[in-house]
Amino acid sequence: MTHSFAAFAARRAAAAVVLVAVVSTGAFVLTRLAPGDVTTELQAQGADAATIAATRARLGLDRPFAAQLGGWMTGILHLDLGRSLRYDAPVAPLAGERAANTAELAAVALVIALAGVPIGVLTGARPRGWLARVVTPVSVALVSCPPIIGALGLLCLAMATGWLSTSPGSLAVPAFALALPLGATIERLQSHATADALRAPDIVAAAARGLSESRILWRHVLRQSLRPLLGIAGVLIGGLFSGSLPVEVVSGWPGLGRLTYDALMARDMFLAAGCAFIGATVLAVSNLGADLLRALVDPRARLA
Repeated sequence: MTHSFAAFAARRAAAAVVLVAVVSTGAFVLTRLAPGDVTTELQAQGADAATIAATRARLGLDRPFAAQLGGWMTGILHLDLGRSLRYDAPVAPLAGERAANTAELAAVALVIALAGVPIGVLTGARPRGWLARVVTPVSVALVSCPPIIGALGLLCLAMATGWLSTSPGSLAVPAFALALPLGATIERLQSHATADALRAPDIVAAAARGLSESRILWRHVLRQSLRPLLGIAGVLIGGLFSGSLPVEVVSGWPGLGRLTYDALMARDMFLAAGCAFIGATVLAVSNLGADLLRALVDPRARLA
């Protein structure tokens, strides 16, 4: 490992730590400053002031905000995400279990979406072919479609036709709702990168030497055209986690997005911050891995 790569990795790792700290702390602060807390439901049920005060004291909500924030940040250093006020359980195992469900959903969606790579190679190599004429408008439409709209459309399709399962815990609807816009994005990026790679001098020279079209396309062009995609791979993978929140809520998938929504609705600041911490960590690690991979493939990226 060269000194320049080590310095680049150190800079990116420091940026990842800052991202996680800012996102998770921001979630804690915003949830704490929002009107109401977990005792609001008790007030709506007509509980007396003494009961509400006792509940607030038991949950630590009567402590000053600075003390709550300081205690939570100290716990983070020991990987202690606090205790959920709504579920009265430690946040770490609760959020970890839901994060595993979201990771499963994201993995399935990513596998489906990777079909955009070979499709993008074909549409980029033959931009006026019949495949490009069919795929391009569909991809543009899917890229412009928010995942929640796609999830609602797939739910309607599933209920009308029975092609997709809508039973609790089914992966079909949420996975395709996440995969279709991501796959369309990958296809568009890969298509443009393939078209650019085909104009590169070394590819033109390879064709002049008489190499077969398939060998040029699937070995040399594919390798060069993957670099731009690798550059934003972390953002795309992290987007699966961020985009899963509305999809999980609509489809009923028991993942981290659904838990985050429940935490925000209950004003459960420790749970909301813990979910934000895990989500930001996934995004930061994905970005860091993509940056390091790109720096290994293209040393020029280390100057960024």
